[in-house]
Amino acid sequence: MRTAKEMGIRTVAVYSDADANSMHVKMADESYNIGPPPSKDSYLDMDKILAIAKTTGAQAIHPGYGFLSENEAFAERCFSENISFIGPPATAIRDMGSKSESKHIMDKANVPIVKGYHGDNQDIDYLQEQARDIGYPVLIKAWMGGGGKGMRVVASDAEFQDMLSSAKNEAMKSFGDDRVLVETYVLNPRHVEVQVFADSKGNCVYLFERDCSVQRRHQKVVEEAPAPGLSEETRRELGEAAVRAAKAVNYVGAGTVEFIMAESGKFYFMEMNTRLQVEHPVTEYITGTDLVEWQIKVASGQELPKTQEQLKIKGHAFEARIYAEDPENNFMPMTGTLSHHRPPLTSETVRVDTGVRQGDLVSVYYDPMISKLIVYGDDRETALRKLVHSLQQYQVGGFKTNISLLINIATNPKFQKGCVTTHFIEENKADVLPEVPVVREVAIAQAAVSLLNSTGGVTNINANDATSPWGAAPFMVNGRPIYTYNMEYRGESIVATVKYAADACSYDVEIRRDGADATHMSVSRVATQDDKLTFTLDGASQVADVVHSLDAVTVFDQDGGNFTFDIPAPEFLVPKIEAVNVNSIVAPMTGRIEKVLVEAGTYVEAGTPIVVMEAMKMEHVLKALTSGVVGQINAAVGDIVEHHTVIAKMKEEDEAQSN
Repeated sequence: MRTAKEMGIRTVAVYSDADANSMHVKMADESYNIGPPPSKDSYLDMDKILAIAKTTGAQAIHPGYGFLSENEAFAERCFSENISFIGPPATAIRDMGSKSESKHIMDKANVPIVKGYHGDNQDIDYLQEQARDIGYPVLIKAWMGGGGKGMRVVASDAEFQDMLSSAKNEAMKSFGDDRVLVETYVLNPRHVEVQVFADSKGNCVYLFERDCSVQRRHQKVVEEAPAPGLSEETRRELGEAAVRAAKAVNYVGAGTVEFIMAESGKFYFMEMNTRLQVEHPVTEYITGTDLVEWQIKVASGQELPKTQEQLKIKGHAFEARIYAEDPENNFMPMTGTLSHHRPPLTSETVRVDTGVRQGDLVSVYYDPMISKLIVYGDDRETALRKLVHSLQQYQVGGFKTNISLLINIATNPKFQKGCVTTHFIEENKADVLPEVPVVREVAIAQAAVSLLNSTGGVTNINANDATSPWGAAPFMVNGRPIYTYNMEYRGESIVATVKYAADACSYDVEIRRDGADATHMSVSRVATQDDKLTFTLDGASQVADVVHSLDAVTVFDQDGGNFTFDIPAPEFLVPKIEAVNVNSIVAPMTGRIEKVLVEAGTYVEAGTPIVVMEAMKMEHVLKALTSGVVGQINAAVGDIVEHHTVIAKMKEEDEAQSN
């Protein structure tokens, strides 16, 4: 929308009920509701979208990054309705959308491919036989789509069928097609992709490569351009192979040809994303282009703005994806209200792309990405230093995020040297996964002082201000006031007691923690402005960003860390929650029940799948923690269940025996 506005083009937004107050709705010149939150009833409804395009007189549709962006049928519908689809021809989407068909096309176009089975026979036993012939480990991959959906790494023959079933289920849910291919799993690979662009005049160029190796759940977390450590010869070979791939399907518009690169430096075609990629800004930085502007121009019939000879690499760029997720809990997506959002200051070399604002709801229905932080520098070292600094300034409140993980990645010595593979996070787990931070007394004091300030206990104390009535010790009836705050930090009970000192211009903070002696601190000269708290603590000047919500207070430190202190509600306000034990199957997050795999009364072994949940475009299989008889199931297919809901319970041993 920003690019369209700069080009003098009016924009129309469509939105679901869940997105009624979202940023893109406010940015557009016109906005239209297209249905309830589930994608199939809104963003995937072609009839509704095309009807709005006709109503508004829209000449073109930009499909964005997901939903219908790689949908062959939608591209065909746009063509038949005389509306420009800002993307490739439907035939190119079809040819590259099928990972099986694309492999055959690439082989003919002399683009290197990985050994594997890419045929039509989807019989389970036949696919397993192909996996044995290829040799483990193998990669099961959905024919259609991308984003890591319908993808499983299989290490042995014994787990093949379970992994195949899971991949097929996820592929059907994500793409409406459960067909898969099986191919060699390249050990210790890098994920290197090439940005290509073609016009309808027969011109095609590559805008160099991006390294997207740092991933979790087969989804990218950090991307950079250009890829570190590549020779100019390899860079040219990658680019030329990508152009051959695009020309083989008569491609038009922006596309990304993705390669898997072995330790030897050999690369193999993986897939082609027939759309603009989420990480395209790093390419824009190093080439000095606006790829959305190129898309619009090419879709309107114009030639490419630059030739291959005119495209040069200048500098280095990184992109870090900020997600609402819990890295400590297997990257479980988080939902909730974005109570605080303060990105770093932007500039010509620091960019933040986001679709949310403070106060928005991160819902169960869509991807949990909050924003993309993109930075640029004259060289990789400069850009990386800027990335770390910007991440340390990024503040998000309301739920857990991956910001600490991103800081740890960016400061990791191996990453700083460019030594990355798609297993980087897994292999460096001890170094990059955030440890549970031990809260410091100073953060507790900051939280307590902020609570005191917000409730009127203190108002900008300044003993040196002769004009202030509080500049000298005032008369206080009944002695010095005392304030006590009960807080919890990750299950630890903390009591902070604040009372005025004898001079009435400063006060003492006493902190009592579980199993520890009380500590005391002296605080004075307190002031707050825009969530920023300044004061003197034990004689040293302190500055902290402190954010309040209904039941918590969060302190952000200057190194990118944060501490959230829960403020327990009185017991009479807290609903009684059923105790959860190993006999309970509990929702790990808010989500929708996709499948109930067993019936009450069924005997199951520990590890047996009981329920399949879908949340934030991902499938979560919930399994029995113990062997026994399923006693009751509290949810049905289609139900939306809240975090911590007991979905099913196993019968107690004596109860099971009596039955």
